[in-house]
Amino acid sequence: MDWFQEIDGYCERLSPAYWAEPINAVTNAAFLIAAFIMWRRVRGQGIPLAMGLVVILAVIGVGSYLFHTHAQVWAAMADVAPILLYILVYIFAINRDVWHMRPVYALIVTVLFVPYAAATVPLFQFIPGLGGSSAYAPVPLLILIYAFLLRNRVPETARGLAIGAGILIASITFRALDEPLCAQLPLGTHFMWHILNATMLGWMIEVYHRHMARASQS
Repeated sequence: MDWFQEIDGYCERLSPAYWAEPINAVTNAAFLIAAFIMWRRVRGQGIPLAMGLVVILAVIGVGSYLFHTHAQVWAAMADVAPILLYILVYIFAINRDVWHMRPVYALIVTVLFVPYAAATVPLFQFIPGLGGSSAYAPVPLLILIYAFLLRNRVPETARGLAIGAGILIASITFRALDEPLCAQLPLGTHFMWHILNATMLGWMIEVYHRHMARASQS
């Protein structure tokens, strides 16, 4: 693998220059803003997984910034790896603290996300126009499955999860429209993926935080 191979995957990028994607680069500040807001919300609350998710959220912003400036294979890895880590940590948190699974079982169910994604991504690739965004499509589906299964057990948490899935669906839609609308919108729409994704990831931490707060009061 050539770690320094150039990647041109977005409408805004017209050259390999560092600032070829200024809007896509700068809007990664949304992740840092969301992380700061949620850090203030969860600090001192005794919820280490929530604080861990906050740190990962900030790292997502840094990784995405690197990708939209350097636009090379190594930067792409720095972009996607923290996102996968966030997903896995969040699934584990819900399995352990909402479903009340023993940690070992929560971990086993969390690892099942990998074969779940491997099985569903090819199905989403059949959806016209979804393109590379099909890699993310299994995530809102899984969130909606969790929301449905938890609707009677913890309705407020389930509602929060469903809202998060809705935001993510909108975010994926903007990501998928980046290239098709490039002729009409030279800046593309990928920057909305950053803004909505940051909102969604911060919101998901808030959902978990609120659930833990309610649980501590019961």
